[in-house]
Amino acid sequence: MKSLLVLSVSAAFFAATALPAQVAGVHTVYILPMAGGLDQYLAEELTRGHILQVVADPKTADAVLTDRLGEAFEKKLAKIHPRDEDEDDDAEVHPGFRSNASKGTIFLVDLKSRNVVWSDYEKPTRSLTRDAARIVKKLQGK
Repeated sequence: MKSLLVLSVSAAFFAATALPAQVAGVHTVYILPMAGGLDQYLAEELTRGHILQVVADPKTADAVLTDRLGEAFEKKLAKIHPRDEDEDDDAEVHPGFRSNASKGTIFLVDLKSRNVVWSDYEKPTRSLTRDAARIVKKLQGK
């Protein structure tokens, strides 16, 4: 009976922290510095809720959370998590979507494919704690 209770509690815990399909393969995340220190609040919220493991070494991460995309982001990725084609200093940086200033959009980028696997907009408020909690709930698909 005890093992059944432990099993059902464990199943309920993992069901509560299950991520949507598009981010299901992400287990570890590196968080880049964000406007206003939002990265610190997101790290705390993700680890407290056992949603994703936040890592301090980007080489061990499956994905990266950022509030900016564009050429500067691509260069930073090439430094922190290089791929073979990134080793060429003259490598072409693809023009495309640019996000220069954080306006509330958060991106989860898969480090292997460099694809944005999840993004969301959360209108910034005066409470970074609440903003981080809302972002994490949305990341969970809630």
